[in-house]
Amino acid sequence: MIRRAVRELVLERLGAYPAVLLVGPRQCGKTTLARAIGGTYFDLEQQPERLRLDLEWETIVAQRNLVILDEAQSWPEVFARLRGAIDRDRKRTGRFLLLGSVSPSLMVQVSESLAGRLSLVELTPLLLTELKAKVSQGRRWLCGGYPDGGVLEPKRFPRWQRDYAALLSQRDLPAWGLPAKSQTTDRLLRMLAALNGQAWNASQVGQSLGLSYQTVNSYLDYLAGAFLIRRLPPYQANLRKRLVKSPKIYWRDSGLLHTLLNVSDENTLLAQPWVGASWESYVIEQALGVLSSKGRTYDAYYFRTSDQYELDLMLDFGKDLWAIEIKLTSSPGPEDMARLDKTADLVKASRRFLVSQTRRPSGDERRVSCDLPSFLDRLRENES
Repeated sequence: MIRRAVRELVLERLGAYPAVLLVGPRQCGKTTLARAIGGTYFDLEQQPERLRLDLEWETIVAQRNLVILDEAQSWPEVFARLRGAIDRDRKRTGRFLLLGSVSPSLMVQVSESLAGRLSLVELTPLLLTELKAKVSQGRRWLCGGYPDGGVLEPKRFPRWQRDYAALLSQRDLPAWGLPAKSQTTDRLLRMLAALNGQAWNASQVGQSLGLSYQTVNSYLDYLAGAFLIRRLPPYQANLRKRLVKSPKIYWRDSGLLHTLLNVSDENTLLAQPWVGASWESYVIEQALGVLSSKGRTYDAYYFRTSDQYELDLMLDFGKDLWAIEIKLTSSPGPEDMARLDKTADLVKASRRFLVSQTRRPSGDERRVSCDLPSFLDRLRENES
């Protein structure tokens, strides 16, 4: 079994809170992780499991074992019960581990019933750092990180991703409240795949779909809530330059992105005109996934001026500001670092990273040219 990086964070939060909510996309490994931690398990999507929990509630909450409630959003009535059980013994920690795919109903229940009683932890699909030498970086980038999606068993890609996307548009997203027809959702997903790494323009997308920009923005909210899409906000600085102010959109899993764009092998991927944007989104998700698994506090942005000064990723840790440029090349040159330095100077970044596929990392603590694994190691080691 692959040891998940977020496991220690979950155990730490269980030691400090009565309940922990572990959220993440469907099939990313939440149930497997919870069962590995151990406890009394209930799948709340199953009616018999709800009945068992209902009938045995008082006995279950009185026991000392961890209670695991999977797909908690499927049974909203449980949240009021959880609040009552927690409030009867507020000093007791590590009682409940809730698992859920984020939906509006889940977050409403959490905010109304469990505010101050629960810690939120996010689980991503498998990270490159979790796979180590088991899987090549090329296959991880091609297939994405879903455990069943081909990263461990190559023959499953891209069939698994096609089925996953179909079930999301036909079953899960409507069940979570998305009011679009499945055909509209399918078109939107493919359009967003083509727009990966670009600034978001709701009016333009809405015109293509025959929808208003308000409707398209509301649909994007659902897709972000389902951990499919990330909206990376622009960094705002007091500069004598015009800044791009629209968020960028990125697909959070590269395997889903590549499947929607009809790419099924590494050679085909490398021949695509948008391959650089795919690499960029992959690096960003790996970096933010590592930080999330460590429980780090940070803000993430991109930066772009009207005269084309750009940083693909900025990480604000409070006292440190990191500027990151991402290039799909194995031989970055001095001019790439010079361009990064000039842009990083505009925002007064304390550290600068040029992340590529180079095999020869170089630099010092402040200025670094390196590959993705080396960059992720720096993130894991950073305690600023």
